[in-house]
Amino acid sequence: MNGNLLKIFEKIVNFVLSVMLSFIMLGIAIGVGRLFLGLLHLLTQGHPTTQYLHLVGDVLTLFVLIELSRSLVHFFTVHRLRMTYIVDATIVFVLRDVMIGLFEQTLPVNEIFALSLLILVLGALRIGSVLVFQREKHMTDSVPR
Repeated sequence: MNGNLLKIFEKIVNFVLSVMLSFIMLGIAIGVGRLFLGLLHLLTQGHPTTQYLHLVGDVLTLFVLIELSRSLVHFFTVHRLRMTYIVDATIVFVLRDVMIGLFEQTLPVNEIFALSLLILVLGALRIGSVLVFQREKHMTDSVPR
């Protein structure tokens, strides 16, 4: 009975994740289309500064979506979430906000320090997760079969 419930659970999880991945891929496709339209709008306008900000934000948002889709694809193949993909997406998302805030010159100094500290912690978390992954990989590779 537990085996059947586990199989049903795995099928439901795979279905939900495949729907999520489909929406993320659709979002990436729409984002790329908007990126090209924004580029066209940037070239036709006389004052490209404000449009440039939206273009940079769209590119960085696409990077976040790509990192999230990588983590879902990795989960489908290995059935584990890699911390590095999630942390990478979070770092890109925070850097996106920092870059936009600095470009618009609307980011207060205390928020710059707070976000810098957050990026430092996320970087340490990423380094730690890579080291743990390498250690686990080394341990599984050294075990005789």
